[in-house]
Amino acid sequence: MASTHDDPNVYYVPHHSPWPFIGSVTLFTTMVGVANWFNGHAWGQPVFFIGLLATLAVLFGWFGNVIAESVSGKYNDKVDASFRMGMMWFIFSEVMFFAAFFCALFYVRQFALPWLSGEGDGALTNQFIWQGFSAGWPSNGPGEIGGAFQTIPAWGLPLVNTLLLLTSGVTLTIAHHAIKANQRGKLVFWLGATIVLGIIFMFVQGYEYYHAYAELGLTLGSGIYGSTFFMLTGFHGMHVFLGTVMLTVIWLRCLKGHFSPDHHFGFEAVAWYWHFVDVVWLGLFVFVYVL
Repeated sequence: MASTHDDPNVYYVPHHSPWPFIGSVTLFTTMVGVANWFNGHAWGQPVFFIGLLATLAVLFGWFGNVIAESVSGKYNDKVDASFRMGMMWFIFSEVMFFAAFFCALFYVRQFALPWLSGEGDGALTNQFIWQGFSAGWPSNGPGEIGGAFQTIPAWGLPLVNTLLLLTSGVTLTIAHHAIKANQRGKLVFWLGATIVLGIIFMFVQGYEYYHAYAELGLTLGSGIYGSTFFMLTGFHGMHVFLGTVMLTVIWLRCLKGHFSPDHHFGFEAVAWYWHFVDVVWLGLFVFVYVL
């Protein structure tokens, strides 16, 4: 098939791809498995892992097809523009995802806890729901139902992780400039450094969680503070993991000679995602650890 990359009037549309249908089946299998696993059915756990592995296989095959179409010259500027719009909407959805969790944190601190303690219009709330409760942050809940715990100091491991992510943003930017200048060695080195920093971040966060559970008494059951802490930092950690996987795929593609100074949106899309993850962490560092 002749290359359509330089033809502005052609928009490549793949024909008869099986991946959307197969992916729907594997995702449904995964959902059925986890739902029954959580409801105590022994067969739910193996079904969940079968569905998960099948979904990963679908992603491997689907993205493999997209990569093959890209390197064969089937994508032109119109396709590139649609990819960019799709990535923008995806990151916007991620912004809304984290916004919901941040709003939950702000609501608890600014409204729910003061109401329960009788501040402002919460006198009746305090009297009838939990009389004598005094608000404070961090809170383990009325009646200290979450048990005693200690918080993680912001200027210890969280600061280390902040510096790691900020540094990774710099190394990724250097790699981006290298791909624009067609400096392949520099690109591979600095992109690899970004991946290493992401892996170190995850190890530090894993140790932080171990320290919280084993030594500080801070768990998911530690009242509203424990819930919001692990919800926000845990989901962010999951995004760091996914970002590291995507960066690794891009790094392997760079080793194979993919991308050019003028056509490298695969690299740019992952870079956008990684910088988004950096910004979210700065918000977490300030509002979860510092304040």
